[in-house]
Amino acid sequence: MRAFDYVRATSLVEALEAGASQGARFLAGGTNLLDLMKAGVADPARIVDISRLPELGGIETLEDGSLRIGALVRNADLARDPAFASAFPAICEALLSGASAQIRNSATVGGNLLQQTRCAYFYDPMSACNRRENGAGCDAIGGETAGHAVLGWTPRCIATHASDFCVPLVALDAVVQIAGPDGTRETALADFLRLPDAETPGGAALGQGELVTGLRLPAEARSFAANARYLKLRERTSFAFALVSAAAMLRMEGDRIAEARLALGGVAARPWRVSAAEAHLAGAAPSDALLAEAAALALQGAEPSGENAYKIDLARRVATRALMLATAGTPAKIPALPSSVFAPSEGASAHA
Repeated sequence: MRAFDYVRATSLVEALEAGASQGARFLAGGTNLLDLMKAGVADPARIVDISRLPELGGIETLEDGSLRIGALVRNADLARDPAFASAFPAICEALLSGASAQIRNSATVGGNLLQQTRCAYFYDPMSACNRRENGAGCDAIGGETAGHAVLGWTPRCIATHASDFCVPLVALDAVVQIAGPDGTRETALADFLRLPDAETPGGAALGQGELVTGLRLPAEARSFAANARYLKLRERTSFAFALVSAAAMLRMEGDRIAEARLALGGVAARPWRVSAAEAHLAGAAPSDALLAEAAALALQGAEPSGENAYKIDLARRVATRALMLATAGTPAKIPALPSSVFAPSEGASAHA
């Protein structure tokens, strides 16, 4: 690790000024950036510490009914906020299934949106990786690819997005708030997390010197609280990234589905929202056959990028089960093993 400048910002303006220089990186919880630096993947010339900026904290309901979450809100604090947990139970389930308790106590909302792929070739500076240097090639192709993408990948990049948190956020049309040298802007999270294409490897759409300041959930996102689940399949329940996951949310009117939301994790370079499956469910009475049909639609177009054909059927099954759980209703308590397929139906942590 080479020497770098360190600046502790005391205001957002000061942070943006310090972060405008080439090679500067913002530091908040540090749970991903420090790993990247120790691995030799990130080599910032300047670290701008934003961890004490009051402008980036807090959870507040805005005049239009949307909910703003500051970028520095810790994952653990958000998941344990009673009002938030009651309104957005699937997001809490995803948060509490990610990482370890120690990491959740340090990791921030903004950092979670920006976390890098966990592709082993990305983390190995000796491997060719278009994500680190576009045009360098991709050693993952033809390598160990059991965990790689089956949807939306290109020969430029076959990595997946690592976040649990972002999967239900994309399903609920979350919006990212950004400040930078040219002012402030908002963009849909689904657009912020770009897929690879023929020319670029994808990744977060954040320009030099720009900083994620918060996250906004639209008011209508609350309407799915009664039938919302996040389900995650991983190699070990204690602490592992998702092989595949699914966020399923339904707004019921009587015995019919008025509106559905479905997004998959672990299958693409960003959470995979499935509008065709949502349309298939809307207006219908839920049945096992209907939910299985919707899950099958979610995997339309999927193809292996290597040794990962198993993921296609696995994701379909997890999506089906997540929809079944959502149909049954959000439990009064978060299961003892949040979002795990092995979790019992009842647990000790109350949603509210």
